[in-house]
Amino acid sequence: MTRRLVADLTRALDRRRVHDGDGHRARYRRDASNMEGTTSVVCLPETTDEVAACVRIANEHGVPFVARGSGTGLAGGAVPLGDSVVISLTRMTDIVSVDELNRRAWVQPGVLNLDLSDQLAHLGVHFAPDPSSQQTCSIGGNVANNSGGPHCLAEGVTNAHILGVTVVLPDGTVTVLGGDEPEPAGYDLRGVFVGSEGMLGITTEVCVKLTQNYPAVRTMLMDFATVADGAATVSSIIADGMVPAAIEMMDQLCLEAVEAYIHAGLPVHSAAALLIEVVGLPNDLEAQVARIVEIAGEHAVSSVRVAQDEAERALLWKGRKSAFGAIANIQPDYYLHDTVVPRSQLPAVLEQIYEIADRHRLQVLNVFHAGDGNLHPLLVYDARVPGTVERVHEAGREIVQASVDAGGVLTGEHGIGLEKRDYMGLMFSEVDLAAQNALRCAFDPDMRSNPGKVLPNPATCGEINHVHVPEGAWI
Repeated sequence: MTRRLVADLTRALDRRRVHDGDGHRARYRRDASNMEGTTSVVCLPETTDEVAACVRIANEHGVPFVARGSGTGLAGGAVPLGDSVVISLTRMTDIVSVDELNRRAWVQPGVLNLDLSDQLAHLGVHFAPDPSSQQTCSIGGNVANNSGGPHCLAEGVTNAHILGVTVVLPDGTVTVLGGDEPEPAGYDLRGVFVGSEGMLGITTEVCVKLTQNYPAVRTMLMDFATVADGAATVSSIIADGMVPAAIEMMDQLCLEAVEAYIHAGLPVHSAAALLIEVVGLPNDLEAQVARIVEIAGEHAVSSVRVAQDEAERALLWKGRKSAFGAIANIQPDYYLHDTVVPRSQLPAVLEQIYEIADRHRLQVLNVFHAGDGNLHPLLVYDARVPGTVERVHEAGREIVQASVDAGGVLTGEHGIGLEKRDYMGLMFSEVDLAAQNALRCAFDPDMRSNPGKVLPNPATCGEINHVHVPEGAWI
């Protein structure tokens, strides 16, 4: 079976872009999570027609398939299960067209997030969603996970910046969801597709909205003697009617790790620091900065540092976006979670996270999008120590439970994937899950597109079609 599958894929592409050797397959068994799967063959198409051919061939052989971008996902979304065919989109890196007047562009899914903004910088525009992995994550992966980032507080996550997608559906046909028109006719299937984690098909072109660069930016770093004071400052800023471009928080262990890595003069003796950025017209920014500093003073801020130039601003942001790499100075391994809680619950949930880590004899760093309550607790550990991995996973489960109990949700930007698939019941009833699976089956009745992800133990589509979904079910 595998030999015939490889032969058919090779005829559709060529031998240089179809790999079934042990070495190549091993590279594609996992993403940036700590989960691993199996693949029978890896193929690297370069056009929509080639992606469609790979999907049709997989269907002819009755084999599941999974699309893969840069492999930076943290929830196991691109981990192949059941010897799936991996369809890697890393060669699809063209910016197909740019409409300067209407500020949009059609791009292939392998274009890297930061590369898109860099290549269009001369036009005075950028792609607003900016995941911490933006130097390496791809636009196609951003679409699959509806990714966020520090500057999505005011601008919105990926879905708000995608106008249309060209899609290879799970049966190998090609269609366009959404498009260039301001209000495309029919249902918003584009909105359904963005964030579907590869379960509804494969993105081969993306129409992105481009955001005008801001005329002025001010960036502040302020530190606090307690995490609770920092968290309370976040809520007070939003309650005052301001929505900064970004509000990020780092706790003391994170500050120590990052400072040892980049030497930016971070306040390593403080319990927490906020990185806050405001954008807009120059005359308005000073008033915003003054008011934010005043609010921070009401919550016992220890010190305030305002970046004096672009070099200092870039250094502060490098510190925030280097956090995950910096932890290698503490322990060789980490497990990163991604839950969201109401801003008002930040102090209480963070206190629970520290208690959970202490009880399981683990270190935890907190670095997260404080403005929208999107937590990213990093449990750092050494997997070589017997019993540690088990403690890490149990602590992770308790953190997810605590977040949901506080009125939060399972994920803010990393997706469900494999990591949180079996936690879906914490948020959704059986009827809710059946409704979601019915939607999936409308696109993929054979359930071959990235199977085993998001939905726990889904029934077959034949069974789902007989489930009555009452009004009010979550989709």
